[in-house]
Amino acid sequence: MLFNKERRIKYLGFDDFWFMVFGILFLSILIDFLFNNSFVRFPFIEAVINWSVTLFFTIVNWFTIRTIIILLKMKFPDFKDDIKRFVLLFISIVSTVILIDVMGNQLLSYIFENRFTSISSSKVLIPIIIISAMTMAIYEAIHYNLRLKKSIREEEQAKRVIVQAQLDTLRNQAQPHFLFNTLNTLRDIIDQNSKEDAKQFVDKLSDVYRFILESGNSNLTSLREELKFARAYIHIQSERFGDNLKMNWNLPETSLDAMIVPMSLQLLLENAIKHNIISRAKPLVIDVSIKDNHIVIENKIQPKSTQLPSTKVGLKNIEKRYTLISNKSIAVTNDGNRFSVSLPLLKVSDQKKQPWTY
Repeated sequence: MLFNKERRIKYLGFDDFWFMVFGILFLSILIDFLFNNSFVRFPFIEAVINWSVTLFFTIVNWFTIRTIIILLKMKFPDFKDDIKRFVLLFISIVSTVILIDVMGNQLLSYIFENRFTSISSSKVLIPIIIISAMTMAIYEAIHYNLRLKKSIREEEQAKRVIVQAQLDTLRNQAQPHFLFNTLNTLRDIIDQNSKEDAKQFVDKLSDVYRFILESGNSNLTSLREELKFARAYIHIQSERFGDNLKMNWNLPETSLDAMIVPMSLQLLLENAIKHNIISRAKPLVIDVSIKDNHIVIENKIQPKSTQLPSTKVGLKNIEKRYTLISNKSIAVTNDGNRFSVSLPLLKVSDQKKQPWTY
């Protein structure tokens, strides 16, 4: 990884090659000046040898601690783990400096047959630990700043995607054919059914638009609220398709307090209705169930003969929102006979932690 720029950027967030080169040289000169002052006290050759020993310790310390930083970032990548990672890093720095000091001095004493005099002692270890901690803090500061910028970008993307989902849903429900079919259905209800049926239909239509408007600023909503919205939408469609549209709801009460992305369930139901034949000969049956902490929406594929090509924009929108909001993703299955989408059920704690929410 030392000579691979891509891997350095991947694990550290930036290319630290020249930072290492100049940092190691600077620290080795600084430490030698503070504790030995070799180039003032000794002849040049001897001073270079003494400085080389300091350089050796600096290189080993730097690369050991740098490796620990990478491992800790891989193990604890989230903002919520920062304090834990900082504590473990400081403990690692202290342990590394002491261990390398002891082992390095023993090795040099063995090589030089006891003619080597260690510059390290209990008095210099603390300053070296402080210097090492301050230097490695630069890695953390750069990494934190890069993650902060990335987090802000993702937050803005999430907001844009949510607004886009809201606009897409509003656009779908405001399309002329939807309004035309809805108004025709309402007229038929008024002509053929009781006044109460007409009022219920209008109430459900109102629920649909109210939920769309109210959920625009939310990253997550409870499955209970989303289900209420989806049932209101299905009620409107059922008045149009009658028994040709069948819903199998298999959602235990214990799962209704889980969270999902707003308007995701309704959008998947809408896609199923839009892209499949719904008739007396071929009724559309949509199954909605809970499996392995996911809500699964599934139906038999019975495509319309005049069906327009699907852009899958709605599905991509749901997938992107899950990716931005959490570390969990949706699963789409199409075996040519049945189509299903599995949405993870989330908790509030599953949302990606933002640095300003500590």
